[in-house]
Amino acid sequence: MKPTGNLLFLSVLLALALTACALVRVPLHKINKGPRNIDEFRKEVNAFKAGHQMLMLKKKQGDGHGVESLSNYLNAQYYGKISLGTPAQDFNVIFDTGSSNLWITSHQCSILNLACWTHSTYDNSKSSTYKANGTAISLNYVSGSMKGFLSEDVLEVGGLSIKDQTFAEATTEPGLAFVFAKFDGILGLAFPNKAALNILPPFYNMVDQKVVDEAVFSVYLNRDTKGTTGGEIIFGGADEELYEKESLNYVKLSKEGYWQFNLDRVTVPNGVDACSEGCQAVADTGTSLIIGPTKQVNDINTKIGAQVVSGIGVVECDKINNLPPITFNIGGQNYTLEGKDYIMKIDAWFTTACISGFMGMDLPMEVQWILGDVFLGKYYTIFDVKNKQVGFANLK
Repeated sequence: MKPTGNLLFLSVLLALALTACALVRVPLHKINKGPRNIDEFRKEVNAFKAGHQMLMLKKKQGDGHGVESLSNYLNAQYYGKISLGTPAQDFNVIFDTGSSNLWITSHQCSILNLACWTHSTYDNSKSSTYKANGTAISLNYVSGSMKGFLSEDVLEVGGLSIKDQTFAEATTEPGLAFVFAKFDGILGLAFPNKAALNILPPFYNMVDQKVVDEAVFSVYLNRDTKGTTGGEIIFGGADEELYEKESLNYVKLSKEGYWQFNLDRVTVPNGVDACSEGCQAVADTGTSLIIGPTKQVNDINTKIGAQVVSGIGVVECDKINNLPPITFNIGGQNYTLEGKDYIMKIDAWFTTACISGFMGMDLPMEVQWILGDVFLGKYYTIFDVKNKQVGFANLK
């Protein structure tokens, strides 16, 4: 029997609905669409280094408890929208693969806290689905500490509703720079064993509540400063329209916690052979730069002709197209950055400075390299929770 017109119409609608549910998209917005100020950039670099020195000191003193995020999220460049409560209260957050907790600026923070005046704040008294918890929480980030208390409410991400999500209401935000940040909190996408107080991270709640088809999320970052969008994060899978399928290569995680894997080598032609015996790296959307051991990064910056001043490598802008490629070998696959990929343009005293995207830092942990947005912006990245692997593919 042939389907009637109405049945055919309903079938088409059902197929479209199933397709739409398969991938849950959250548009990302770029915080800085154009060049940043070099003084601002230098402050971010210094804050990052000071933060890691503080973490090292805490470890030596036996006070290294709590979450120690890899991310320098104040340096992050991409944010997206989520909602909490009923009716929904909207917030901009950094989707951060270098931490595991969700926190939002609280309406209960002190009136003397400048961050409360410059950000959207969550008001639990206005939500009919709010559930009190009240447990105190403190999260240590490179840029400072967040302090607050736990609450539960409905979380909406990309149109998906996640029930009873536990999150932190921040009453003290990490660092004065957060006052001027264009986001209201952090949504962590690392593994549950890195979450403070054993809180189940939002993506794991999505999986448990079966609101996504697969325990996979993927990230596309638009590095084009003239682009109208900053990219997108997709929950429940990956969009094959955005990457070359045949180029996709997965590498197994070497340790569950952060998105950590074996980095086999980092090379620059005719001179630099870093990580030659293998080392540990993480893919971190909460950090804009590529961070590696100080000596190795200094060698890289020297090889590309950068003058290093206060930890920042500066090159002549008219030489970007002639800079050598820098290749990362991961899982037997080469991932190569050209000069235009690893050089950032920064405003500097009525002119433009061209800054190396590589920063030297001897990290106080087993991870030697953090591959931030400078690397991730070149490749489509798939974070596979179920199979504990991360995949990289060429963008179309």
